[in-house]
Amino acid sequence: MRTLIKGGRIVNEGRTFEGAIVIENERIVDVIDGKDIPQESSFTSVVDAKGCYVLPGIIDTHVHFREPGMTEKADIESESRAAAAGGVTSYFEMPNTVPQTTTIEALEDKFQRAAKSSHVNYTFFFGATNDNVDLFSKLDVHRIPGIKLFMGSSTGNMLVDRDEALNRIFASAKLPIMAHCEDTTIINRNMEEAKKAWGDDPQVSLHALIRSEEACLASTTKAVELAKKHHARLHVAHISTADELELIPPFTKQGKTTSITAEATVGHLYFTMLDHERLGARIKVNPAIKSPVDQFMLRESLNDGRIFTIATDHAPHLLSQKQGGCAKAASGMPMVQFSLPTMLELVDQKVLSIERMVQLMAHNPATLFEVRHRGFIRKGYQADLVIVRPKSSWTVTPEVIESKCGWSPMEGHTFNWRVEQTFCNGHSVYHHGVVDRDYIGQPLAFR
Repeated sequence: MRTLIKGGRIVNEGRTFEGAIVIENERIVDVIDGKDIPQESSFTSVVDAKGCYVLPGIIDTHVHFREPGMTEKADIESESRAAAAGGVTSYFEMPNTVPQTTTIEALEDKFQRAAKSSHVNYTFFFGATNDNVDLFSKLDVHRIPGIKLFMGSSTGNMLVDRDEALNRIFASAKLPIMAHCEDTTIINRNMEEAKKAWGDDPQVSLHALIRSEEACLASTTKAVELAKKHHARLHVAHISTADELELIPPFTKQGKTTSITAEATVGHLYFTMLDHERLGARIKVNPAIKSPVDQFMLRESLNDGRIFTIATDHAPHLLSQKQGGCAKAASGMPMVQFSLPTMLELVDQKVLSIERMVQLMAHNPATLFEVRHRGFIRKGYQADLVIVRPKSSWTVTPEVIESKCGWSPMEGHTFNWRVEQTFCNGHSVYHHGVVDRDYIGQPLAFR
């Protein structure tokens, strides 16, 4: 099977150039810079990408697909379908499912499920608890990206709050630690005060005051100190405040001992706490979306090296579970299908260049977690690619939403960029609004 993608503008490794890509079966065998292309008759399939940009497939390193245990909200099949429709060719799924992915058996169960139903490439984080550190040495470092650590209260009851356990985790983990950083004591104090003032379910516009900047900063400070103490590799998930950014040094070449990096999510980059007035609990997430100043500093940090990856923290709930305020409405929103068009909108707004966006959403995730042969448009690499068309307006309606929950905070929004086609391992898994539901992606390999 030989495929030629011609006529598009290729965005890769800091450059945008007109060229062509040759795919044989699953892999890229040639990247042609310029208009000289091979004879089309030698190809099984020819894709004309004229007027489009060709990017490496997006690697979303932070998703919750809810399987097993919460499949009324989402499952691997539905959310990987949404990923394909959004140009996301690989995902790292989180451990707070039911049961939690905190045993070797639960981890293996997820791989078996994905092998039957995931339409794009997949892997799973192993979850840390107060007492499962001894299992770290049994993990296959070639199959999983790292350890997920909840250093603050979060859905799924996976809080690790004992200092002894935290020190053991940071001392023992040979893989990167992705940490959710919020201080539970501060959050609980704020919630108690809010309930005294506003009743049992304070309005959702107060969410950023309850899950406050102080709570985030205190926990992230502790995580950074532990990483430095134990020479661990720390990736701070969904960073949300300007103050936390002061703890993250601009990324330079670091060894595989101590490395401290940060992730920003599309939601924290696109929305502010003021948007709760318009969207209510649809954008209620943990950590909370913060002030316009915090959003501005997050956007600035996309270009100075302090933010190293962009992900979604895709976390579907039924709309019925999103009703209420700070205490009752579930936290989390589905974004995997719309992350790439949303970030391309920020490109149009000059927040960052398209080359920088590709680095943060494809190159850097592959580099940081040492994903084998993905994340770049290179000879010999897997042909994970997405073709996007600018100046092609479309509006998000319920009919286009692939996620099982059936809603999106982007409903009613008109995008000017459209995902035209997604290739996963050389296979066209999404094309002009249709996902190939028969296609199954591959497990990711590392190191």
